[in-house]
Amino acid sequence: RLLVKLYKFLSRRTTASFNKCVLKRLLNSRVNRAPVSLSKLAKYSQRKSYIDQKEKGNDLIFAVVGTVTDDTRLIDVPELKVCALKFTEKARERITAAKGKCITFDQLAINRPQGENVILLRGTRDREAKKHFGKAPGLPDSNTKPYVRSKGRKFERARGRRRSRGYKA
Repeated sequence: RLLVKLYKFLSRRTTASFNKCVLKRLLNSRVNRAPVSLSKLAKYSQRKSYIDQKEKGNDLIFAVVGTVTDDTRLIDVPELKVCALKFTEKARERITAAKGKCITFDQLAINRPQGENVILLRGTRDREAKKHFGKAPGLPDSNTKPYVRSKGRKFERARGRRRSRGYKA
């Protein structure tokens, strides 16, 4: 990956810890690069510190080492400058419609090599999808949540689940 090469170089040649942090996050596995929704970006843009910096004339950019996703619950998208590895089509559409900008990390490296006036964000890793990762559900010592149709009496309650049905694993 060229981005990793670029940020390895920047973290070595610049004193900014921003580049080291971005490099570390680029090297994360996909599971650990959780997505960030537009509503989270909008929420951060309402913060007093962000507004104060904007009033001082600083051009702030939100950086997400991951995907920026759309949130249908958000009605008005503020004008944002966002840098991310990936944007969903709808998220990109809504940001540009609100006179915002979507940029990539190579463009960010050219414009702000030290990471000045860049706010680094990350998504929450502890999400519903993560409950399904791990040892296969049904194995001994597994706490993994199964992908199951329903939670009724007939669903995944048979052999191996209870003593009265033959055996319990």
